[in-house]
Amino acid sequence: LFSLAVRGSEGLYMVNGPPSFTESAAFRRDSGKNCKAVAFSKDGSHFAWCNGEKVNVVNVTRAELLHSFDLPKTVCLEFSPKNNVLATWQAYATAKDGTVGVPNLQLHDLRTGKCLKSFMQKKMQNWCPCWADDESICARNVNNEVHFFENNNFNTIANKLHLQKVSDFVLSPGAQPTKVAVYVPGSKGAPSFVRLYQYPNFGGPQSALANKSFFKADKVTMLWNKKATAVLAIASTEVDKTGASYYGEQTLHYLAANGESAVVQLPKNGPIYDVSWSPNSVEFCAVYGFMPAKATVFNLKCDPVFDFGTGPRNAAYYSPHGHILVLAGFGNLRGQMEVWDVKNYKLISKPVASDSTYFAWCPDGEHIVTATCAPRLRVSNGYKIWHYTGSVLHSYEVPSDEEMWQVFWQPFLDGVFPEKAVKYQAVPSELPSAEPRPAQAYRPPALRNKPVTSSKLHEDEPPQNMKPHLGGSDKPLSKTALKNQRKHEAKKAAKQEAKADANQGPAQDKTPQNALQNAVPAMTTGDPEVDKKIKNLKKKLKAIEQLKEQAAAGKQLEKNQVEKIQKETALLKELEDLELGV
Repeated sequence: LFSLAVRGSEGLYMVNGPPSFTESAAFRRDSGKNCKAVAFSKDGSHFAWCNGEKVNVVNVTRAELLHSFDLPKTVCLEFSPKNNVLATWQAYATAKDGTVGVPNLQLHDLRTGKCLKSFMQKKMQNWCPCWADDESICARNVNNEVHFFENNNFNTIANKLHLQKVSDFVLSPGAQPTKVAVYVPGSKGAPSFVRLYQYPNFGGPQSALANKSFFKADKVTMLWNKKATAVLAIASTEVDKTGASYYGEQTLHYLAANGESAVVQLPKNGPIYDVSWSPNSVEFCAVYGFMPAKATVFNLKCDPVFDFGTGPRNAAYYSPHGHILVLAGFGNLRGQMEVWDVKNYKLISKPVASDSTYFAWCPDGEHIVTATCAPRLRVSNGYKIWHYTGSVLHSYEVPSDEEMWQVFWQPFLDGVFPEKAVKYQAVPSELPSAEPRPAQAYRPPALRNKPVTSSKLHEDEPPQNMKPHLGGSDKPLSKTALKNQRKHEAKKAAKQEAKADANQGPAQDKTPQNALQNAVPAMTTGDPEVDKKIKNLKKKLKAIEQLKEQAAAGKQLEKNQVEKIQKETALLKELEDLELGV
């Protein structure tokens, strides 16, 4: 059984997941209104929270209190991946006389309850040290260089990664060897760059696994895939110098651990709202472009695999097993969701979760939670638990004088929940469906009794498979192969058209030239050289016809254009001779 933790002005409590949705007995409700920080361990077995008096750590499975730390001002909490260490952060404060403040980042040993190490950490951003999944390495950014500790021994720095100014870094997930993605912002006209290293080989640019530099970047977000074979870097600028967007400019870059790198070409201009790796690590989905936004799945060659067309969306969420993808429009959009079966690229459901500020997949890959939380929205706070087929299974709204601040699922390790076959039929629910009434567009009084004419500002593009199959092979085609295939198809279509025209006989057009051009595209003389000449003559005659039309419309022609028109009779004679075989 798994739980959903809920934090708000009603206190901190846990709700059992489907099918019961009752309050969990494994966790005693903390009714205090000062609960600021909460965290589950990676496997979901431990839970920690600060209630404004103490930081408490409980074992959720056994429902027992493990430790209580006297740290009332704690704002952030995090467990190490194997539950050996709890990291806590309090806001940094200098002493009244202006002397240096006390260390505000503590690392606690969860077996003994002792404090392993305290650090000074002024900024809340990236406050938490990062561990490799097996806890063999822990790293933190100190004055623009990355310090590495081994086996949770925080008294000696085992390694340093020193570049001119490391702004951010991300450790790769999964087993050893650990890789590190580093971002160094550009200065004085030099480009920014992202580099991948394998721990502990930090001997300069030559020892890097991959490198990608770019100019337009004030901020970079780096995303490892699950298998740690590649990183996606979203580079964004604060200001769009072209004035096309309020949100600055974004570009998407791809770096692979084997040294390959590329810019992901997005076919529509505009912001990049979201990028998400599929848990299978060989595909990723990007949501981008001015509204209505496009969403496309790309492979590791950065070629498009499937295009979802356009729609009101700004986020993409893969299910934990990677078999379902939800495209959603939250924030300033109306909460429309599209639930897709990724294996067959079929639409499963289109639920609407209005005013949602939060979305998360349940670890079972079957259920979803959407929530409206303060301070983003202060009214109608609450959460809904859905089945991905669109049914609302449970809904809770707080009383009007209360607020909800946070909801989140108890996590589980991969493999705990098996992947189930995708369902298309909506799962039965006791709650009414959450289909909102379609809002009627405003109609001025003069038009109210007249028939409705639909007018759209833009036509939505339909979804399309970007992976054509040649000879039954399942491999996506390269750009050159696609180009050649399109050429081949165009030629084929032209030939078929020509045959159809020839069978119908000459079309009765106004001018003899047109009759000549339309009548004989399929006839050949048997001599390729003569055919080529005939084709060129027809091209010239067509151009002359266009010039004559322009002259008739009153356009002033150039001297060379007038000369072209004068050659028409001679060209017609030459064409006739060639076709008669003279």
